[in-house]
Amino acid sequence: MKRAFVTGGSGFVGGALIAALVARGIEVVALVRSDDAAAKVTALGASIARGDLETARGEDLRGCDVAFHAAALTQEHATLAEHRKANVAGTEAILKLAQEAGIARFVHVSTEAVLADGHPIVRADEMTPYPAHPAGPYPISKGEAERAVVAANRDGFATIVIRPRFIWGIGDTSVLPKIAEMVERGKFAWIGGGHFPTSTCNIANVVEGAFLAAERGTGGQIYFLTDGAPVDFRDFLTKVLATRGLAPVTRTVPRWAAKLAASLTSWMRTPPVTKTAIALVGHEVTVSDEKARRELGYAGRVSVEEGLARMRM
Repeated sequence: MKRAFVTGGSGFVGGALIAALVARGIEVVALVRSDDAAAKVTALGASIARGDLETARGEDLRGCDVAFHAAALTQEHATLAEHRKANVAGTEAILKLAQEAGIARFVHVSTEAVLADGHPIVRADEMTPYPAHPAGPYPISKGEAERAVVAANRDGFATIVIRPRFIWGIGDTSVLPKIAEMVERGKFAWIGGGHFPTSTCNIANVVEGAFLAAERGTGGQIYFLTDGAPVDFRDFLTKVLATRGLAPVTRTVPRWAAKLAASLTSWMRTPPVTKTAIALVGHEVTVSDEKARRELGYAGRVSVEEGLARMRM
């Protein structure tokens, strides 16, 4: 790999990918929509390509060996149409450009949320079918985007999907800041007590898996990524929040009450809780990364303990 194209470079995963690529001496071109995003990726060492997923120019992708597609709309309160525009149409557009530009390998950053339907997810693997009724716009759109990526695979254009579960670690600009803000405002509560198993994936392990997918992944395949053995969700998140100086939260709400609140407030633009949130952090969500370990040589080198230690520094 000598030159890589990255979408979502100003975000948590994209930014980590750029930093790791640059550290390896790989030239990076990052797609940006704003001056703020341009400043962030430039500071990381990337060249910039102006535009969004549907207005990117093919000439900006030419000469790249690999494309890492990390851009996505993750706002729980956005509509299904908004999610589909960003996550499905945007993915289809960048897939088309990448193939036309002669990029050989395309790595799509997906999520375990594609399996979320409101029921516990227990030791799911890549053979677990998509649910008939996904829990909200985000899971729906990400599942559709995944299928578009897999369908685009062909000779000379290998498309690979990675599914990290609950990404966390240094530089988090998405999940942890939102939860921390809720804790600080006294708006956070554990759903159903919070004591249930969950899989997690430190950002360093996401980068490891993405690189291995680019180098060794089989085209048209999906790979789960995790930190290894599941952990207790409440204990884990309490330790993560402690790295920001936040005291343990003791407030809990019954799962049935959270589901009722989500149902009654679903019409609101910013409801207090959503079906998607309950589906992803309100009960067990565990997945198996055995396929990535077997086929890619993935190791998940940063343990939960080491990841926490890094955040405390």
